[in-house]
Amino acid sequence: MQSLTRWVHGRLLAFYGRPRWPAKYEPLDELVGTILSQHTSDINSERAFASLKRAFATWESVRDAPAHELVEAIRAGGLAVVKAQRIQAVLRALTNDHARVELQDLRGMRRQAAVDLLTALPGVGRKTAACVLLFGAHVPALPVDTHVHRVSLRLGLAPQRATPEATADLLEAALDPRQYYAFHVNLIRLGREICKAPRPRCEICPLQVRCASAGAAALRTSRGGRRYTASRSSASRAAPASNSA
Repeated sequence: MQSLTRWVHGRLLAFYGRPRWPAKYEPLDELVGTILSQHTSDINSERAFASLKRAFATWESVRDAPAHELVEAIRAGGLAVVKAQRIQAVLRALTNDHARVELQDLRGMRRQAAVDLLTALPGVGRKTAACVLLFGAHVPALPVDTHVHRVSLRLGLAPQRATPEATADLLEAALDPRQYYAFHVNLIRLGREICKAPRPRCEICPLQVRCASAGAAALRTSRGGRRYTASRSSASRAAPASNSA
């Protein structure tokens, strides 16, 4: 599986190019933004985050705001009541002895210690922690979201019943940490544009020659004498995609 993962990374670099990894450090913004992104589209979560930043000047003011005011500010992201509760719980957990919201500098920590620190926060799981590290702190991590999990199972990069957490462990073990960002971004792009959930476009996929699901679909087509779509083949064997944080 490791050699296949490295091959996939190389093919995706050739197909999509190497995305630029911005060297920014805004972990709290990323943490709150990732909470807002759960169970909604990027457009809606970005609207909710922008609305929150307009409504509140500091994270302390978000923490101390009446619940209904925060709910109204993030309503565009959906599930506003639940997300408002999670955001305020996280901010309270990060409040220091001087009543300031403070997240320890993640760049100076061992990566596993940073993951442990983040996942100890209320409602923060492995995927959210990885997003904070990769996108908000410029620390190598490999978030496994719905797209990455689905495509990894279809390609055979992880066993069919592997959880998102187990899949993340396998992918991270197979790649150099410096490759995590490009692999994650390119695999998500493949999942959105080609290896779609209901109907993967196997005929134009740059990974078709070594894809376990595409090969199974082609074999069924040749045996059955009729078109057997890859979506039927892969969907019947793939573990349900997780929306957990």
